[in-house]
Amino acid sequence: MPYVFGVLTHTPPWVFLLFAYLVWQGIRALQPRTQSIWRLMIVPLIFIVWGLSRIGLRHDNQWPLLAWLAAAAVMAPLAFLTGPRLLAVDRGKGLVTRAGSALPLIRNVTVFALQYGVAVIAALQLDGHSAVSIVGRAISGATAGYFLGWAVALLRSYWSAGENSANV
Repeated sequence: MPYVFGVLTHTPPWVFLLFAYLVWQGIRALQPRTQSIWRLMIVPLIFIVWGLSRIGLRHDNQWPLLAWLAAAAVMAPLAFLTGPRLLAVDRGKGLVTRAGSALPLIRNVTVFALQYGVAVIAALQLDGHSAVSIVGRAISGATAGYFLGWAVALLRSYWSAGENSANV
């Protein structure tokens, strides 16, 4: 228990705020809702930046970078093909309506937990071990790739809809 307490007390406050925001967004996504396209892009942008943030760390071995690229290459098309389901698009007002789903909440919490775990491992300086470094970069690459594919799918659906489309 002291170990967990130590990890939590050394976690920057913004991490807890980010977690609260992601949970809040996930809970809001349980119900159908209409929101601006730019607001819908906030969570993917957070995770893309977080996933990219680890790509340049430690250049002593090419395997972590290859793991990052491979994971991103696998997850981006998957997310693109299974991207967000839009019920309606109003490009004139910049609004989209999404179906309610538990998937965003589950996805946000899972990806946050994985990325937080990778950050804790890096802080404990276990990131220098080859296997840990490869797994950490793969998680970061998968995160960035998934949310990049998801964002591209969202924008594609948004722009391919008519000017004031009722259904997508």
